[in-house]
Amino acid sequence: MKRKVTLKQIAKELDVSISTVSKSLRNSPEIGEETRLKVQAFAKFYNYKPNNIALSLKNRKTKTIGIIIPEIVHHFFSTVINGIEQVANENGYSVIICLSDDSFDKEVLNMEILANGSIDGFIMSLSKETQFKGDFHHITEVIDQGMPVVMFDRVANEILCDKVIIDDKLAAYEAVQSLIDKGRKKIALVTTVDYVSVGKLRTDGYIKALLDNDIPFNENLIIKIENVDTCEITIGRLLEDKAIDAVFAVNELFAVTIIKTANKIGLNVPEDLAVIAFTDGTISKYSTPTITTVSQNGIKMGNRAAKMLIERLEAEQDDEEEENYKTEVIETHLIERESTN
Repeated sequence: MKRKVTLKQIAKELDVSISTVSKSLRNSPEIGEETRLKVQAFAKFYNYKPNNIALSLKNRKTKTIGIIIPEIVHHFFSTVINGIEQVANENGYSVIICLSDDSFDKEVLNMEILANGSIDGFIMSLSKETQFKGDFHHITEVIDQGMPVVMFDRVANEILCDKVIIDDKLAAYEAVQSLIDKGRKKIALVTTVDYVSVGKLRTDGYIKALLDNDIPFNENLIIKIENVDTCEITIGRLLEDKAIDAVFAVNELFAVTIIKTANKIGLNVPEDLAVIAFTDGTISKYSTPTITTVSQNGIKMGNRAAKMLIERLEAEQDDEEEENYKTEVIETHLIERESTN
C-alpha cells in the first residue's frame, strides 16, 4: 500500500514550492509543461487526494485572516485581537474571529469551516481540551496543504509553524522573586491544570524562584483550578487552612477572587496577604486594592503574530516557500500596584 502524501511532501520530493504543486495539479498555464506533468505523474502514482480541510488552497486570495481563541472573557485575548486587527487593517486584510470555548471539537470545526475558502491563514491560541488531548491533526493538515498558521500564547512544540510567546517561566520567576524581596516567605500559587502549557511553565517558574531562595517547596500551596465558576470555594479553603503571606495567580480573575475571599475572612491585602497576577487588564487597574500584575503586552503580541502571518502570505504569493519557522518572545514587565505594597 502506497503511503499517503501531502502537497508539502510532493513539493519537497520534487524540489519545488507548494504553490507550484498546487498550480500544476490545477493545470495552471503559469507552470511549464515539463514541471506540470512531473508533478501530476508523482501525485497520481501516490494517489494524492486533496484534503477537504483546505480545499481553498490558494485558488484565490481572500485577504482575510482567521483568528481562533479559547475565550473572550480574558482581557489578554481581546488585546491580542486588537493588535492583530491594527496590522491586518494597515495591510488591507480583514479578520474573522472564532471562539473555541476551550473545546477541541469546536476548534476543529472552526478550522474546517474557515479553511474551506473563507481565509488565507490562521492565527490561533490552543483550547484547553486540545492541549489535554495532544491531538493537533487539524492544524498539521492545514499547514501541510500550504495554509500558514501562527500560534500565540498557548502553543504546541509538536507543531512546526511560526509562534509568538512570552517567557512564561521567567515572568513567573520574576514575579515570585519580587514577593520574596518584599519579605514574603509562604507563597501560594493559584494556577490552571497542568495540560494548559502556560500554566505549567508558570508553575515551573514559581517553584524555581522558591528553591533558588532556599524556601522549601510545598505542593499543598499549589491550587490547580479547572472551573473558574467554582474557584471561590477552592481559594477560600486555601486562605483559611494555610498560613500564607502571598499568592501568585496565573490570571487576574483568580487574583480578584483571592482579594474578595481574603476580605471576607478578615485578611487585609497587602498587609496580611500580597497578591500578584498575570495579565494587566481592566480588572487589575480598578480592583480594590489595585493589583500588581505581570504585563503580557497583548497588543504587541497580536501585532507581531499578524506581521508574521502576512509576511508568510506575501512570500507565498511571490512563490517563495520558506520553512524557517520563527518563535518570537515578547518581553514582560511587572507593574507594581497596591496589592503588594
